[in-house]
Amino acid sequence: MPSLLANPLLSTLSDDLLSAGCIKFGDFILKSGLKSPIYIDLRRIISFPKLLEQIAAAYLSVLRPLSFDRLAGLPYAAIPIATAISLAGNYPMIYPRKEVKAYGTKVEIEGEFHAGETALVIDDLATTGGSKFEAIEKLTGASLIVKDVVVLVDRQSGAKESLEQAGYSMHAVFTITQLLDHWEETGKVSKDKIEATRVFLKQSK
Repeated sequence: MPSLLANPLLSTLSDDLLSAGCIKFGDFILKSGLKSPIYIDLRRIISFPKLLEQIAAAYLSVLRPLSFDRLAGLPYAAIPIATAISLAGNYPMIYPRKEVKAYGTKVEIEGEFHAGETALVIDDLATTGGSKFEAIEKLTGASLIVKDVVVLVDRQSGAKESLEQAGYSMHAVFTITQLLDHWEETGKVSKDKIEATRVFLKQSK
């Protein structure tokens, strides 16, 4: 796997995610109840406009070879990301609601779209892929086609494989391995924290 230092955009972005506290090292209790030496909180990016702009540029480099009609940002963390990509790339955007609207139009998908169009799913993080399947079900239920899912960070915990088995392709700006290798190579994170994270990720697969 090539070093992130070979790509100035990704090298800078990985360090800026660390500086902004979007990825932290320490002792954290995850939603699953597991104790983790790393915590990824990409909701924080909304407080850093330049970082959000960098993230959109990184996604665009992944999106350009793909074929789609609209972006579908997933609530909640990926909606600002998808909005930034939409503005930077002039792509129309929609999003599947987490809860069905109980009043007014009672729609499940917000935004304009047409049956038979291809929606490209944008999310912030991939772990097992559960939330991606829920969103895809809503999108396909509205007669949209889904082929690709793009995330900022792939935690390499099975999402890519699960989606591929179901016929979808998942693309990531970064894998967690690439980030760890980069921060170890540049000395941004201590070797003991990097190693503890590698062990945790391997054990939690």
